[in-house]
Amino acid sequence: MIDIHSHILPEVDDGPKSWDVSVAMCRMAAADGITHMVATPHANDRYHYDREYLKGVLAHLQQLVGDTIKLSLGCDFHLSYDNLQDAFSNPTRYVIEGSQYMLVELSNYSVPPQTTDSFLKLGDCGMTAIITHPERNPIVRESPQRIVEWAEQGCVIQMTGSALTGFWGEHVRRVAQWLLERQSVHVLATDAHDTAKRVPVLSTARDAAAVICGEEVADALVEANPRAIVSAQPLPYFPRPVAGSYRKNSN
Repeated sequence: MIDIHSHILPEVDDGPKSWDVSVAMCRMAAADGITHMVATPHANDRYHYDREYLKGVLAHLQQLVGDTIKLSLGCDFHLSYDNLQDAFSNPTRYVIEGSQYMLVELSNYSVPPQTTDSFLKLGDCGMTAIITHPERNPIVRESPQRIVEWAEQGCVIQMTGSALTGFWGEHVRRVAQWLLERQSVHVLATDAHDTAKRVPVLSTARDAAAVICGEEVADALVEANPRAIVSAQPLPYFPRPVAGSYRKNSN
C-alpha cells in the first residue's frame, strides 16, 4: 500500500514532536503493509512551508529508517488566497515530488462558491488538485453532492481511511460510505499524526472499503491509484461518479 497523506516529519507542524516518534510511525506503517509514505506538512497560516528545509528533514528521516519504507515529500496545502497566489507563481513548490498532484485542504470555516474556480486555475497552471478528507470538513459534509461535482470536474478525492472505521464519528462514516457508493473516492490515506490516535494504518480502511465497493476497487484506492500519483501518471481507477442525493439519516 502507498500512503500519500501523512504528517511524519518531526517538529514542523502538528505531527510528531520528536524523531523517535517519527521513526516509530514509519515502522508502524511498514508493519501494516505500507511501502511508501508521502510526508505532507501543513502550509497554512499557522505553519510556514519551507520546501528546501523540509527536504533536509525528510532526507534525515529516510536515513534513520533505512529501507524499511520509502519516503517522499508533498504538502498539505491550505486553500487560501495567499497560498493560491504563491502556487500559481511556483507550481512545483507544493506538489508531491516529481508529480503534478497537490493535496488541497479546504477551510473548516468557509468553502465559497469560487472554490471550484480555484481548482480549475490550479489545473491551468499544471497542477491536479487532490481534495483531502472532504468527508471530514464540517461545511462540505453537509452537502456532499459538491464533492461528487468536484470528482466529475476531474479533481482527485482523497478520503481519510479512519473515516470508514468510525474514528471521526458516525456522521462522517456515513458520508464516507455514501461517497464510496457514488464512485467519488479515488484514494484512501492515513493523514497520520502520531502512534496513538491518528495512526499510520491503512489496512483496516482498505478492508472496510472492500465491504462497500469490492476488493478490486479497495485495492485501487490504496495501491494502484496512489502509485500512479507518486509516479505522475493518470489514475487507473477514475470512474464517472454516480448521481444521487445524500440523506443525512440514511444507512
